[in-house]
This record gives sequence, structure tokens and C-alpha cells, in this order.
Amino acid sequence: MNSESCSPQVKEIRIRPADAGDAPAIARVLYASFKEYKSLYTDSAFAVTTPPARKIAERLEEGAIWVAQQNNTIVGTVSAINKDDGLYIHGMAVSPLWRGQKVGWRLLEQVETLARKAGAERLYLSTTPFLSRAIQLYKAYGFTESDEGPHEVLGTPLFTMVKNLKP
Repeated sequence: MNSESCSPQVKEIRIRPADAGDAPAIARVLYASFKEYKSLYTDSAFAVTTPPARKIAERLEEGAIWVAQQNNTIVGTVSAINKDDGLYIHGMAVSPLWRGQKVGWRLLEQVETLARKAGAERLYLSTTPFLSRAIQLYKAYGFTESDEGPHEVLGTPLFTMVKNLKP
């Protein structure tokens, strides 16, 4: 079988910093990634999880955003914000067609590289208990569940996961 007939391979993915022009594609990836779970979110929590392009463009001012790109198509994204207690990860999503291709893993590696360069002692994120594939990825990457909050967002349950970066 030649490589053109194979499923997408990790080597075809390029991780790069996002720019304002990527905001519409990032919004599409977020929506595509979470739409199957829409009924498990409150309407307002789903709207926060899948923001429009203009909100994503605003996030570029808050912290770093990366995209995973295959040719000219954005297939994944992640955002990170420096906080006093570590680097907070949010807005992580991988297009459903690209799940299982290590895209999420590579996005997490990018965030961890930034965190270590910044001297952050930990990475942390909040997720919903029904995102089982994401939770499996986070655990495989070294995150553990924490009792710290937040415990909900606009009526949708959350829990926090942490990865310590101390040597």
C-alpha cells in the first residue's frame, strides 16, 4: 500500500502559532469537536466552549494559541494562559476525523515546551467528566485529577487535572 492511500499520519501535521486569520478555522474545529456533546452542556456553557471567531481573535491577546495543520487545513488547536500558579490550558480540540493520530499529544507537547521555558511549575486544565477520550489523553500525558476547582461552568460539571513540571 502506498502512503497516499494510508490514513493521515502524524508526520503530515505541522504545529504552529495561530494568528488572527486562523480564528474562523479554530472556531470550526472547536464546534466540530464538541458538537456531539452539545446535549451534555448547558446552552451557555456550550457557547463558551465553542466561541465565535471574534472571541478567538480576542484570546490571541490573552495567551498563546497553536494550531495543528495538515496541508492548508487546521485540524486541531490549543490555547494556554500564564497564571500565577502555572500554565492554564484551554480551548483544546482535535477534529473528529483526526482523533487517534497523536494530534492532541503534539499540541500538549507544544504547551509543555512553553511552560518549561517560562519556568512554570505545572500545567493544569479543566474538563468535563463526559469527555472520556480527552481525559484518557490527559492521563496518558501525565495529568492527574485534582480536587481544586472550578467544579462547574455555567451549569455544566467540570473537574481540574494537573501535571507537575518540577524536576
